[in-house]
Amino acid sequence: MRSIGVEATLPIAIVGHIDHGKSTLIGRLLYDADSLPSCLMEEIKQGMKESGKPAEFAYIMDHLEEERMEKMTIDTAQSFFKTDKRHYAIIDTPGHVEFIKNMITGTSQAEAAILIVSALEGMEEQTKRHAYILGMLGLKQVILAINKMDLVNYSHDRFEELKCKVSSFLHSLEIKPNHAIPISARVGDNIAKAGGNMRWYNGPTIFEALDKLKTKEDSVLKPLRFPIQDTYILDQKKILVGRVVSGKAQRGNEVLILPSKAKTRIESIEVYQDTKDVAEAGESIGIVLKDELTLKRGEVICDLQHPSEIETKINANIFWMLPKPLQAESQLTIRCATAEECCHIERIEERIDSSTLEIIENDSNILRETEVGKVTISIDSPMVFEDFNETEELGRFVLTRSGEICAGGIINSPISL
Repeated sequence: MRSIGVEATLPIAIVGHIDHGKSTLIGRLLYDADSLPSCLMEEIKQGMKESGKPAEFAYIMDHLEEERMEKMTIDTAQSFFKTDKRHYAIIDTPGHVEFIKNMITGTSQAEAAILIVSALEGMEEQTKRHAYILGMLGLKQVILAINKMDLVNYSHDRFEELKCKVSSFLHSLEIKPNHAIPISARVGDNIAKAGGNMRWYNGPTIFEALDKLKTKEDSVLKPLRFPIQDTYILDQKKILVGRVVSGKAQRGNEVLILPSKAKTRIESIEVYQDTKDVAEAGESIGIVLKDELTLKRGEVICDLQHPSEIETKINANIFWMLPKPLQAESQLTIRCATAEECCHIERIEERIDSSTLEIIENDSNILRETEVGKVTISIDSPMVFEDFNETEELGRFVLTRSGEICAGGIINSPISL
C-alpha cells in the first residue's frame, strides 16, 4: 500500500459523453491504486457470469442492477483512492442528457476534472455540453483523457487530431487543459503506468497528472462565513447550527449578521457535548451569540471587517434543466447556501447553445432545456452573495419551481442596492 503525504483530499469529477468510458476509467483507477476490497472483483465477475455479460471495470461504479441492465450511469457516485501524494475523491457524473441535473450536482463538488473523450467516436454533443458546465462552475483544472486508444490501433495521428480539436473548444471556454493523455482504461495504458503500446507518448500518466494538480487556496485563510442552518434551544441557550464555509469562528470575536446587519460577539462555540475556542472552515458546529437576536435560517455570520454583500438583484449564468421552457418574468425560488427566497427572471439577456456556444438569441423571452441563459434575477428579499471564485457556497445557487430543481447557476456579478 502506498504511503500517504500530508496534502488534503482533492475531489475530482470525471465527465464525458455516454459510453466514452468514464466508469471503466474509474474502475481502473481504483484497481490500480489498490483501493478495492479483494473480494469485489470476484463478486463482480460472478455477477456478470450469472447475467451472461463479461466482467468490466465499469461495473465497479455501475453498481445498481438497473444501471447494469441499461449500461448507463444514472446517479452521481463517489469513490476514493490514494497515491503517494494525496487522497482523491472521485465523483462519477452521468453522461446521458436526461441525467444532466445529477451531473451538475456532482461537478459542483469538485476542484478538478478529467474530461474523457473516446478516440473512436471523438468529441460529441455531450462532450461539449459537459465542458461548458466545467467552465460555468469555475473548474479550470482539467485533464483531457483520450480513451479507447486500443480501438484505433494506438494511432498517434488520431490522438493529435482530437487533442487539437478538444483543446481548441476548451480554450473558447477559458479552460486550458493541464495535460492531454492518450489512454486505454480497459487495458490500463497510461493510467498508473506508461502504456507500452504508445511509445510515441512521453507525457505523464493519469496518476502523475493528478498529482500535479493544485488544491484550492486554504479556505481557513479567508474571512469568516457561517450560513445559519437552524436554531436550537438547549439548556436555555440559543444555539445557531451550521457549517463554517470559510475562515475561522473564534470565541470572543465580533461578527456581523447578514442580511439583518446586526453586530454582536461569539459567546461560545458548541460541539457535541463539549465546547471549543476556535472552529475552522469545514467544521459543523453550533454558535452561541452574546446578544439575544431574532435570527433565521439563511442568514450568514460574517467577519466584521470583511463582510459579504447583500443583494436583491444579481446577474448570473443559468443552465435550464426542465423540458418546460423558462419564460421571462417567471416566478421561481432561489436557494443559495442555506437561504431561500422568492424571485423572478427580470431579463434573459442571451440564450446560448451549451454544446456549440453559439448565441441563439439576444434579449429573449424564453430559455429551453439544456440552454444556458445570461439572466438578471430580481429577488423579493435581500440575500447574501459572493463571487463564485471567492466563496463557492455563496456564489452558486439553484432555482426551483414548485419544489423541483429547474436550473443551476453561478453569479456573474451582484447589482448593488
